[in-house]
Amino acid sequence: MQWISLNDLEQVNTIKNTNGYSVIFKHSTRCSISLMAKRNFELDWEAIPADTQLYFLDLISHRDVSAAIAETFQVHHESPQTLLIKDGECILDSSHSDISAEEIAESITA
Repeated sequence: MQWISLNDLEQVNTIKNTNGYSVIFKHSTRCSISLMAKRNFELDWEAIPADTQLYFLDLISHRDVSAAIAETFQVHHESPQTLLIKDGECILDSSHSDISAEEIAESITA
């Protein structure tokens, strides 16, 4: 698996208009909890189907993109945070210690 850097507002529209599943990981480079959540997520991300797009957002550098994500997918901003998007709709969002690649994988394969 490999991250796709999410750093442009147009990418949010692309995710919104994509059929199938995408994952957005919102990460704060200033937060040790966010770093731990990212590390744990990456340890288990092989459970997620390989055709799932995995987007990584450095929300400190791209606050505008983070705000657009919250508005577009109607979720409260948190950090760290994962969003599972299916056919343009957020069907699962998790933050902090609730972030789980396995839960995302289960939601996709259910």
